Amino acid sequence: MGQIGRREFVAAATGVVTSLVAAGDVAAVAASVPRRHAPRRELRGMWIATVVNRDWPSVPGLTADRQKAELLRHLDTAVARGLNAVVFQVRPTADALWPSPYEPWAQYLTGTQGKDPGWDPLGTAVREAHARGLELHAWFNPYRVANHTDPSRLIATHPARVHPDWVLPYGGKLYYNPGLPEVRTFVQDAMLDAVSRYDIDAVHWDDYFYPYPVAGQVFEDDAEYERYGAGFPDKAAWRRDNTDRLVRETAGRIKKIKKRVRFGISPFGVWRNAATDPLGSDTRAGVQTYDDLHADTRGWVKKGWIDYIVPQLYWLAQPLDLQVPANYTVLVDWWADVVRGTGVDLYVGEALYKVGDPAQPKGWQNPTELSRHLDICMKYPEVKGNIYFSATEIANDPLGAVAIIAERYRREG
Repeated sequence: MGQIGRREFVAAATGVVTSLVAAGDVAAVAASVPRRHAPRRELRGMWIATVVNRDWPSVPGLTADRQKAELLRHLDTAVARGLNAVVFQVRPTADALWPSPYEPWAQYLTGTQGKDPGWDPLGTAVREAHARGLELHAWFNPYRVANHTDPSRLIATHPARVHPDWVLPYGGKLYYNPGLPEVRTFVQDAMLDAVSRYDIDAVHWDDYFYPYPVAGQVFEDDAEYERYGAGFPDKAAWRRDNTDRLVRETAGRIKKIKKRVRFGISPFGVWRNAATDPLGSDTRAGVQTYDDLHADTRGWVKKGWIDYIVPQLYWLAQPLDLQVPANYTVLVDWWADVVRGTGVDLYVGEALYKVGDPAQPKGWQNPTELSRHLDICMKYPEVKGNIYFSATEIANDPLGAVAIIAERYRREG
């Protein structure tokens, strides 16, 4: 390629890509972008959600060629928007978007759980993302089995059918029981199969551990607590230990398989409110991950079990004296303090899906809100990047907000 500075390289590449997308020739993007190896960059990513066909495939049952074309378009759009990473959901509901020996093919591909789609989405995504200079973070959900409570709707060979004692209904969904050691081992085996077989850059989890509380419903794990909970002061402490074990064990196993593969988690943005714990944030959120999801997200960072954390800071950047449940500015400051000196990278999860939504507070009607978020993040060297939810909005660009961010990324290089 010859001698070229990083800013000039990125500006040239982005200019070519933007012109191609404007002309409607998104498919030509990959071939247009020059390649070179560079030091680790600020991470600029987007989630691609496959559960209930949120982002991809657009509908179940498309041909393999159409599915692949849609996936490549998402990757090309990521490049065009100045992003350098995609977080691709490959295990949405105890299933798989690769030929897994542990779990069935996801129904979101063909419309039928267990039916072979005729191609390998994860393998293709890894190869094509890397060809475009994008990192590919494989996104797994550890415990969610189904978005309904009827096990008979699962394929007969599904592990949840074979081991009905592993499964609990709650809140209209089915979950694997985190209190069972054999469940923790199985879900790790299922996820780590992808680490062994594919050149992924990271294992990524979102905010679902124990399920979010549902009023009037009980997660029926008394028997498991009685069997395994000796020595814990209460069930909540035992549940947190179960989640800790999953995180710690997975982290260790990833490094044994491929040391370079990173492990990141994207939790709900509030660990604990300061009114609950003096170490908590100045927030008044109705959900606290430590207490409600039994996920000690702050502890995982402090103990160095994970490589990066992406708190979902899905709130507006408000004046500091405004009494709101949670404030983006307050939480960026709090999380920056949490990661400081730990070696754990902090990326910030951004609520692009709220921009332009009339059901959201007025501030989300401002196309520059997320650009303001980047201004706040720049004040903290601990913030190493941002990830946007999600791919559909990256493509559709509500209120032109994505174009503003993309232009900013182009200028900053």
